Order: sequence, then C-alpha cells, then structure tokens
Amino acid sequence: MTAPVFVVDSLDGVAPGALVTLDGPEGRHAVSVRRLAPGEEIVLTDGAGRGAAGTVHATEGRDRLTVQVRDCPAEPEPRPRITVVQALPKGDRGELAVETMTETGVDAVVPWAAARCITQWKGERGAKSLAKWRSTAREAGKQARRLRFPEVAEAATTKQVAALLAAADFAAVLHEEGAEPLAGAELPASGSIVLVVGPEGGVSPDELAAFAAAGARPYRLGRTVLRTSTAGTAATALLLGRTGRWS
Repeated sequence: MTAPVFVVDSLDGVAPGALVTLDGPEGRHAVSVRRLAPGEEIVLTDGAGRGAAGTVHATEGRDRLTVQVRDCPAEPEPRPRITVVQALPKGDRGELAVETMTETGVDAVVPWAAARCITQWKGERGAKSLAKWRSTAREAGKQARRLRFPEVAEAATTKQVAALLAAADFAAVLHEEGAEPLAGAELPASGSIVLVVGPEGGVSPDELAAFAAAGARPYRLGRTVLRTSTAGTAATALLLGRTGRWS
C-alpha cells in the first residue's frame, strides 16, 4: 500500500531526521479517518514541490500526529509547463474536469467564461465555484501523490485568455474543425504550453478570431468529439506523452 499524502503549510527547514507536526483538518483526517498509527508510512507536502516522507512517530488526541522524516523528495518545476484554459461547464462537470486533469498532470487551470457558456460565475456564486475548483485540485493532487499541485487561477475573460495565449511558447485551441491534429503539432521542450478547451456550444467565431490574433491555432484531438469536461484531460495526457514528461 502506498503512503497517503497530507498537506502542511510549510516545509521550510525540514531535513531528514526531523520531527514534523501535522494538525488541524489534515491531522484530524490522518488520525480519525485514516487511523494512522505509529510506524506507518506517510508523506507530507507543501503542494509547491517539496515533500517529507517518513513514518508516524506518535499521535496525540484525535487531530494531531508527529512524523519522523526519513527523506525529503522534491518535484521540480515542470518543463514545459502545461496550462489548460477550461470553459465553465454545467453543474459539477467543472470539478470533474479539474479532478481528472490534476490526476493526469496539468500544471495550471484557468476558468474561462466563454460567450457560449451556460454557466456564469458572478458574485458569491463565482467565489464559491472557484473555491470548489481549488479544493478539488488540492484533493486530487493528494490522491495522485503529487508534490506540486496545479494552480487554479481566477476566472478569466476572453481578452485575458488572449493575452495568456500571446505569451505562450505554444498556443492552441481545441476545435473539431481544426485542420491539424494536436498529436502532430511541434511542441517546445521547455517554456509554456497553453491550451483552450471551449464550452459545449463551441468557441464562438469572435473568440476564435481573438485567439488567432494572439497566435493560437485550432487543433483537433481525433475523430471523436469529446465533452468539455473530458477534452482537457485527454489533451493533457497527449501533451505529457509527447513532451517526454511521462518518459
């Protein structure tokens, strides 16, 4: 059985041999839900690429334990960095998209309020939805045993997405009418890749024009048309394989 992963605020100064305390909600989950006992394997992470692997040294009450650190693994900065601009899906499909993209290995997710999105994030509802996406990325990162969790940015406008595409080393829009398959695109070995996944109703002509002006080209994934909640995951897997990050 692989060691479970829990999140701590900081691992600054932690080295092999150190004792680290896990408390709060994460400590409660480890002690009261997972029922970890002294001697069992555990991994701590700050979610920013640093880890501390070791064994449970002692438990205290129902929400606190100490970890005897054996080694301090690190997850380097990704090369190239993969960002998926995800149009807002209906219902809980947004969390599904974030969950599966995180488990696959995406580095950043940018929620996008596309013109044809039925769902729109406004006011308190938007803040709650963003919080759900971020919580989903954190939990999926733990499940996938990642030490570096993906960033979930603030919701972006089409103009902001265009600026993100213009700054990328490779910029693409998934589109069923794209002349070139994403599997055949020439990808950078480093830098940043930004990929746009449109809503169920598709990317509008005005949006396609704005993204083209920013240097993004339309690509297709394959012969089938995927839902917006699964297209980003499939594309991320393809890019991770083709850039060598899964080698």
